[in-house]
Amino acid sequence: MLHSRAPLVAVLVSLALLASGCALFRPSHAPPPSPPASPAPPPLAPAAGSDAILLTIFLRHDQSKTLEEINAHLERTGFHRQFPPEGCQVVSWYVMMGIGQVVTLRVPPDKLRAVNLAIERSAWGAFHTEFYPTYDFVPVWKDLRTRALSPEPAH
Repeated sequence: MLHSRAPLVAVLVSLALLASGCALFRPSHAPPPSPPASPAPPPLAPAAGSDAILLTIFLRHDQSKTLEEINAHLERTGFHRQFPPEGCQVVSWYVMMGIGQVVTLRVPPDKLRAVNLAIERSAWGAFHTEFYPTYDFVPVWKDLRTRALSPEPAH
C-alpha cells in the first residue's frame, strides 16, 4: 500500500512546488515572480510647481577639537537656533562616523543666503563645510532598474 501512494505524493509535491513558483519547475525564459509591492517612500524632490532645491551640506568635524569642544562651540554660537533657517525643511540628517554630519535641506532659492550665513556664523570653527546641490535620483534609478530587469522583446 505504501508504495502505491508514493507516486501520488510525488505528484502532489511537484504540483505544490510548481504553484509556489519554485525555480526548478519554471521555464528558464520566464521571469521570476515579482516581490509584493511596498509603498513608495515620500518623494524628496520639490513638489510640482515649487522652485525649491535640495542642498546637501557636509559638516565635517574639526578633528583638532574634542566632541565636547565642538558642542561647546555650537552652543556658544547658537547653531541649533540658527540652523536651519526658517523656511528651510530638513529632508535628512545623518551622522557619518569618522566624517561628521550630512544634512540635506529643501531650500527655497530666496533662503540660500540665509543657509550660508547660518553656517558661517555658527558652524565654522566646529565643522569644515561643503555644499552640494542635490536631486532625488530614486525615481530615475527605479525606472532604469525596471527596464534592466524586464525581459527583452523578441526580435
